[in-house]
Amino acid sequence: MILLRAENIAHSFDFDYPLFKNVRLEIKAGESLAIQGVSGSGKSTLLHILSSFLKPEKGVAEALGRDIYALKPSEFIKLRRETIGLIFQQHYLFRGFTARENLQVAALLRGSEIDEELLERLSIAHILQQDAMSLSGGQQQRLSIARALTKKPKLLFADEPTGNLDRQTASEVMNVLFDYTKRNQGAFFLVTHDEALAKKADRRYRLENGALIEQ
Repeated sequence: MILLRAENIAHSFDFDYPLFKNVRLEIKAGESLAIQGVSGSGKSTLLHILSSFLKPEKGVAEALGRDIYALKPSEFIKLRRETIGLIFQQHYLFRGFTARENLQVAALLRGSEIDEELLERLSIAHILQQDAMSLSGGQQQRLSIARALTKKPKLLFADEPTGNLDRQTASEVMNVLFDYTKRNQGAFFLVTHDEALAKKADRRYRLENGALIEQ
């Protein structure tokens, strides 16, 4: 089953600088895909288009077989709340909340439960009562990943998710994300500069000279 599809996607920066055109890709259930490319090539822009945050100038972005940008407002909100999980290099945690409260917000919105085993795998089970802003950069990053997975998303998007982690921790965290994708038959769209991490994905692409090229 195809969970995420891009068909003839094109977009420009400020309508003057073409980023890419005729982008086509599909991600099936249980599959991960990594996108690489130099800074400014449009990797993050493509992620924003496919994750419902930026309507493309041309083409169609589909999630679970439906055109994202043709959904009714109520359906669009439901897609974001229940289907899409986002992980960025910046953590966007809630200030004034403990680590556990950050997770509880995600669980409440989705009607899910906090996965204690996931917290152990991410090595953050012992810091849940601390203020989220008092945590180290690496702990905040792992907390943001746990929060995204607490929503039980079918479509998982990550933009440089291990930028604040050392190589060993980054590898362990990525294994959690890949395992989650397989176990839940989701789709994982990863943007990374790290060649080693990209090679762990089922498929790799490079955005280069406005084209998406499979590696």
